[in-house]
Amino acid sequence: MSSIVIQGDTSGSITVEAPSVAGTHTLTLPKVTGNIATDATVGLGTKNLIINGDMRIAQRGTSGAFGSGAAFITDRWRHYFDTAVTGNITISQSSVAPSNFDYSHLLTNGTATSPASGNFNGCTQRIEGNNVAHLAFGTSDAKTVTLSFWVRSSLTGTFGIALGNGAQNRVMTKTYTISSANTWEYKTLTFVGDTSGTWEKNNTAGMIVYYDVGSGSGEETATLDTWNSTRAIRTSACVRLIENTGATWQITGVQLEVGENATPFEHRPYDMELARCQRYLEYSGLIGNSAYASTGATYSCMNTWHFATQKRATPTVTRTTNATTISGIDQPISIQQDLECTVITGVGTANNRSYYLDAEFKAESEL
Repeated sequence: MSSIVIQGDTSGSITVEAPSVAGTHTLTLPKVTGNIATDATVGLGTKNLIINGDMRIAQRGTSGAFGSGAAFITDRWRHYFDTAVTGNITISQSSVAPSNFDYSHLLTNGTATSPASGNFNGCTQRIEGNNVAHLAFGTSDAKTVTLSFWVRSSLTGTFGIALGNGAQNRVMTKTYTISSANTWEYKTLTFVGDTSGTWEKNNTAGMIVYYDVGSGSGEETATLDTWNSTRAIRTSACVRLIENTGATWQITGVQLEVGENATPFEHRPYDMELARCQRYLEYSGLIGNSAYASTGATYSCMNTWHFATQKRATPTVTRTTNATTISGIDQPISIQQDLECTVITGVGTANNRSYYLDAEFKAESEL
């Protein structure tokens, strides 16, 4: 094993040793003054600003077909389609993934459909402002960030991608290239921090990552790698997945981190990642409702649900089971904890009779 010894100004030294294995190994140094990120330093703290970047969490289910509008399957990944795709688009949590990952986020197009000029068709993650405040975007201290991910598609060519603020009036557009069909490829893109604009630092959307899957010409720009005041997520040369019948596109291992260099993906513990997802969506599991009579055939059931995780904002609560016997829910009145809802039922016809009903609910506070 060969080594290089760097002597300090006074005492002590640093030894750089080459591995005693065959092959060439590259250590990339930062382009500017800063610390070197190596395999030995990853996992210190929580570096990845993306939640569920390895697509493990899918509380809503593992697959769904959507025509147009907003759509979620894999937690925290929001699709929006202005174009109503013929035959629908299927979004799935797929078990086809690159090495070191178990899942990916898969989009399968229906019948080829062309977008209108102003149509936005893409996959996004909206990052809460509280989680990106330290990036200091909108100030002279704005930090550079790097986005890395694995991508696979049945199509080859240039694809659009962008990073923007919550108001969508500060956006940097870039492109990446898929060289081989149906092959996992690793991509890294670096975004210089924006020193202008308004970047929220609260519980609203502070930053948005955009992946284009076939937006219209109104979402195109010829100006790449600079911060623009209008949203654009592609160029005229980019592939439109929705214009190809049955085309597929999938991603995993998505990481957004501070610095000019991508580091190995941060595999966080499952319970940590689930809790981060539950800040935006949580299911209750079956809750027993002890019913008591009021007047006539109407009965009230008091339900207390202690949320596992504090929500981003006061959530919207909806019932997911027992739809035929429960007709109403009082929404929570405090911000994030301990939902108490009165469920109105029409069970029975006599007064002074008690019932025990089971129902499941979901609390949603998505960005």
